[in-house]
Amino acid sequence: MRSKVCGMTSAEQVMQLDEMGVEFAGFIFYPKSPRYAYRFMSRPEIKKIRGKGINKVGVFVNAEVEELLQTVDDCGLYLVQLHGDETPKYCEKVADYVSVIKAFRLRENENVLWKIKDYMDIVDMFLFDTDGTGYGGTGKKFNWDMLKGLTIGKPFFLSGGIGPDDAEALAEFAKDPVAKDLFSIDVNSRFEISPGSKDMDKLKTFIPVVKQL
Repeated sequence: MRSKVCGMTSAEQVMQLDEMGVEFAGFIFYPKSPRYAYRFMSRPEIKKIRGKGINKVGVFVNAEVEELLQTVDDCGLYLVQLHGDETPKYCEKVADYVSVIKAFRLRENENVLWKIKDYMDIVDMFLFDTDGTGYGGTGKKFNWDMLKGLTIGKPFFLSGGIGPDDAEALAEFAKDPVAKDLFSIDVNSRFEISPGSKDMDKLKTFIPVVKQL
């Protein structure tokens, strides 16, 4: 199973993830986030990060399209993740330029297929996360049972408070038919020492287990 570690704020830690075989590193370009990338690194510093197999993902929340596309170029981003209230029309403009992950913050018992239907033919992938106050990840557990038995029909990232003790639950989820579209897991705050500073020891233990799933 692939993995994405989000909220990166250090080139050194990104390169350590690359050595572990992590496929995606997320950089948050939302100024209100405690992990706002530009608070820690400049555009040239982010652009200079190049690993053997890791890909840079830019996370945006209701950004102006031109500003977003400029960031893609300035930072050498491989994918963008739209984590706000972006409309299908907005996503289409961005998807004409770069591959798009559309994130959905889901409430209990929400109709997942209804929520994603207008984006099916526009974006490249989905990400499912827990609903919460404001934007971005909450660190709260996402009820994966909401997805079980569904046919998403598009690759998706599984997010929402995934932590070091979740390998067994992920293995169980991977057996469900919905997991045929599971592209990657997404982790962040539960692998941190402080916002943006990852606990590499926890990741070094967790990532090899996930790769076997």
